[in-house]
Amino acid sequence: MPVETILLLAGTAEGHALAERIAGDRPESRLITSLAGRTKTPRLPAGEVRIGGFGGVEALAAFLTAERVTRLVDATHPFAAGMARNAAQAADRTGTPRLKLLRPAWVPGPSDRWREVSCLGAARDALPPGARPFLALGRQHLAPFRHRSDISPVLRMVDAPEEPLPFPAELVLGLPGLNAADEIALFERYGVTHLVCRNSGGAASFAKLEAARALGLPVILIERPKPPEGPLAAGIEEVLAWLGEGLTAPPCGGDAGHGPGSDRRDGSR
Repeated sequence: MPVETILLLAGTAEGHALAERIAGDRPESRLITSLAGRTKTPRLPAGEVRIGGFGGVEALAAFLTAERVTRLVDATHPFAAGMARNAAQAADRTGTPRLKLLRPAWVPGPSDRWREVSCLGAARDALPPGARPFLALGRQHLAPFRHRSDISPVLRMVDAPEEPLPFPAELVLGLPGLNAADEIALFERYGVTHLVCRNSGGAASFAKLEAARALGLPVILIERPKPPEGPLAAGIEEVLAWLGEGLTAPPCGGDAGHGPGSDRRDGSR
């Protein structure tokens, strides 16, 4: 029998790295890593892997009970509010100790031209007529922009969409650029005038913000949702420390730190 069973809700680069660390540092534990399955070929981490949603709070609670999960680590994307909420409620119902890994948010530098807004609708309305925005949002967050026929968006997706886009747009396939030079070249090639993105935090997709800074482009940044009540960790080492200290979680925290950390590499922006 394993010492304990850890359910890791992943899908981010932190989640992948954490799975590898747990598998290496705690071989006596059973690790189950859950991925949402939004990309066709996600990187599979060490340990057991399940792909797909759970079907709500009740189903997740039933999974925790059936698999005898002793720890739940939520390393989902900062904007995966529904999954984070379900994880918190399912953990409460089953008495499963839970920890949320929340990477630090981005903060603007002196030369950044950021406008922070509360939601997608506000981001849409903040664009001036005739704008050529780069919408680094993911396919499930595009619908509000269909009401702006006066703009000419550029989109980036990891996989080609299986259904038609909700509005005419220039489509770029691939992961976020690895450096600012790549993103600058992309923005210049498509004549981008504005960057619209969510405050996801992380290093891997920070290059687009560096590119906007270098080009002097306005950035419309959507504020991240408030996480569920409960203990937070800002990095992988804090999670590993929690796993190694018994069932005592660190105190509730916020977005500690102020720079890019690690980021998602399976399709989120």
